[in-house]
Amino acid sequence: MGMIKKKTAVRGTEGGVKYVCDSCSADITSTVRIRCANTAVCLDYDLCVTCFSEGKATHKHDPRSHQYQVIEQHSIPIFQPDWGADEELLLLEGAETYGLGSWADVADHIGGYRTKDEVRDHYYDTYVRSKMFPLPEHAAPEDRTYINQIPREEFQANKKRRIEQRKEAAKSAIPATPKQKPTASVPACHEVQGFMPGRLEFETELVFNDAEEAVQHMQFDPGDGVRDVSTGELEPEMELKMTVMDIYNSRLTARVERKKVLFEHQLLEYRKNVNLDKKRSKEERDLINRAKPFARMMKHDDFVEFCKGLEYEQNLRQAITQLQEWRHVQIGDLKSGEKYETEKAQRAVRSVPGTAFERLASSRNPKPAAPSEQQTTTSALNAPEIPARPLNGMQTPPNSLSPNSDRALANGHANGTLTPQSNRPKFQSNPLPGTVPLRLTNENAPDLHLLSQEERKLCSDLRIMPKPYIAIKESMFREATKQGGSLKKKTARDLCKIDVNKGGRLFDFFVHNGWIAKA
Repeated sequence: MGMIKKKTAVRGTEGGVKYVCDSCSADITSTVRIRCANTAVCLDYDLCVTCFSEGKATHKHDPRSHQYQVIEQHSIPIFQPDWGADEELLLLEGAETYGLGSWADVADHIGGYRTKDEVRDHYYDTYVRSKMFPLPEHAAPEDRTYINQIPREEFQANKKRRIEQRKEAAKSAIPATPKQKPTASVPACHEVQGFMPGRLEFETELVFNDAEEAVQHMQFDPGDGVRDVSTGELEPEMELKMTVMDIYNSRLTARVERKKVLFEHQLLEYRKNVNLDKKRSKEERDLINRAKPFARMMKHDDFVEFCKGLEYEQNLRQAITQLQEWRHVQIGDLKSGEKYETEKAQRAVRSVPGTAFERLASSRNPKPAAPSEQQTTTSALNAPEIPARPLNGMQTPPNSLSPNSDRALANGHANGTLTPQSNRPKFQSNPLPGTVPLRLTNENAPDLHLLSQEERKLCSDLRIMPKPYIAIKESMFREATKQGGSLKKKTARDLCKIDVNKGGRLFDFFVHNGWIAKA
């Protein structure tokens, strides 16, 4: 074949249609070529002048019997001083092949380092804005204005110089970044399924997707439907058609308004919006979702500022509520407030009852709990440190539960609820022979607030830190739960894995308080 569609991967390069000799494969695009006129046998068969003069032939071409035609390079200006006739022909051919608007493809079809903007401007200036529209201004056969002004040799030299300059500029230019997204206008080429970016339309429209069905078979003929020409009165059928058209136009307007909101607020950038939502908290996401209906009445920048104001207001309200709660529990500095919030979160995630001991104690207690008002988390936190007094209109605890009583709360104040206890003698805890009691404070024992006064004294006498004590107690109660609430002293000593005297003292303390039974 003598003709090759030379399409390149980079826009704005040489491109265009390239002709080669079918005998020696020489490039004859920019020179005179000999084409076989017998198209039935030799389709697009071209020879250079040298091969034609030597009588060379390939394939089924027979130079003795086949007719031929001499094709020259039409590199002369006809409509514009810097556009040749060959480029004008390729421009019209490319517009017919790729369609108006695909100027990048048309520029590649023309070649010669023509850019898409240059091709588009030339088409509109020469053909669309012509005084002789739809023909160019110098389209008359006898009009030789530019041919006489610019000789062929000068025009070809200018064209060659322009191509060389643009070729050098293209070599020194920074390589273009490859496109991440395909440019084809198909639904699968966008991160939002069903959106066609080339046409700015959806495969399934957001609203009134069946709007065209009512008008697809409607026909209007000149003069049809007019009952009285003088008054312009229409027939009922024509009035019905016009009403349907008004409804159709209103639906198109609503569709355009919805698309305008999508483009204005960048809702088609799905991945970007999802990443922004992930950075927000649940409350912020709910707040922005409730504010989205107002986006139709605002520009994108105004809506962003509006949402920032709503988030700022919400943060202020939350801070005010938190400060009011701190004031209510008599917290006067930020450090104490942070500690309060941390312990409040810990109590919230702690289940009630949370340990085997608490489940066992609640199952072995035959007396129903006395009706009492539920304490707040603040009073539960500060119960050992402050005297009992009415709080928020709550009744004062019964006299049997004095502020200094060690049995005011079950398991210290872990669950923050008052639990009635039976009157029993206090457990006598003495230090082990030859040992000094351990001094426990909140600084050296962080878990000390989880223990009652009796448990604190027991741990001090036995020199056991609160955290190991809680672990030993939980293991004993778990084993007692498995054996029906009773446990042997030897088994308890084995579970403790500490000094037998300490283990026996712990077992006696648990039996004395009624938490486990002696087997």
